[in-house]
Amino acid sequence: MCLAILTISCSKPSGDNVAATVDGQKIYRADLEKYYQSQTAGASQPLSDEQATSLRLSILRELIENEILMHRAEKLGLLATDDEVQRKLNEMKSPYTAEQFGQRLQESKMTEDDLKRNIRRALTADKVLHKEVTSKLNVTEQDIKDYYNSHRSEFNLIEPRYHLGRILVTTTPDPQAANSANKAHSEAEARKKIQTVLTRLDAGDDFGSLAMAYSEDSSTAPNGGDMGIIPESALKQTDQATREAILKLKPGQHTGIIPLANPTSKQTGAFHIVKLIAMEPSGQRDLSDPRVEQEIRTQLQDRREQLLKAAYYEVMRDQAKVENYYAERVLASTGNAK
Repeated sequence: MCLAILTISCSKPSGDNVAATVDGQKIYRADLEKYYQSQTAGASQPLSDEQATSLRLSILRELIENEILMHRAEKLGLLATDDEVQRKLNEMKSPYTAEQFGQRLQESKMTEDDLKRNIRRALTADKVLHKEVTSKLNVTEQDIKDYYNSHRSEFNLIEPRYHLGRILVTTTPDPQAANSANKAHSEAEARKKIQTVLTRLDAGDDFGSLAMAYSEDSSTAPNGGDMGIIPESALKQTDQATREAILKLKPGQHTGIIPLANPTSKQTGAFHIVKLIAMEPSGQRDLSDPRVEQEIRTQLQDRREQLLKAAYYEVMRDQAKVENYYAERVLASTGNAK
């Protein structure tokens, strides 16, 4: 391999404005920087030079892989259409007002055109990977049976498990909170906001959509309020009001408004509404349980899909002509490239 650090005569005329090329298609340094700024927006503290360079290398590798898939998609006639991109964009916008969505873009240091470009690449990649990888996967009934017999202990629950979701509204300002555009700034505003949510839930509105639009829990709001699976022992550690309200629910039901007090000041710091998505009792779960079969099928399919996707990316990368000028500059500068 010819490296710029060894001799000037073999360095390639890339120019500082080009980060890499894929089959002659340029990936510009400005685009790399835009994605870098988007990923580091809102960070509590700046990255060190080494961390920043490592992140840029990681982002560039992803951009290179995306470009390879775009070329493959063009050959297969699988490029995402304008209509598909617009439908996905509308879906992403739906939980927000125009002002809230604009603020989210601004916080991410992106324009709507940037977002549409990302959507097109993601949809196109999904199409290619589905055709070339996912559609060829096959998990048989024997595969599922063999896995169950080898992992029976995994399906013996020692305690009940609760699949929960929640919508959280806090009483104090927090610029880092989810949905900061419609953030409550006082207890009165928080009560009003959570009451609006409860009214819409009782009227039949979708819990997940309301969580994405209103919940201020940054860890769950993007996933429709989904808190995941909570074992009974963990549920016992939560506050009494929440625990008792959850234990009265049937799957699909939600609690009323539950105040959450600060343990020290005893003042109400937040309100939340919790939904019981599903509940599994303790004991051995049999393979005849459709949930067990589906869980195993999904797990096996996900594992195989990840393995085959990794292999597919390597094969596609080997077949493409890739020039990573940014990586060469990092190597030539002994890790100090910016």
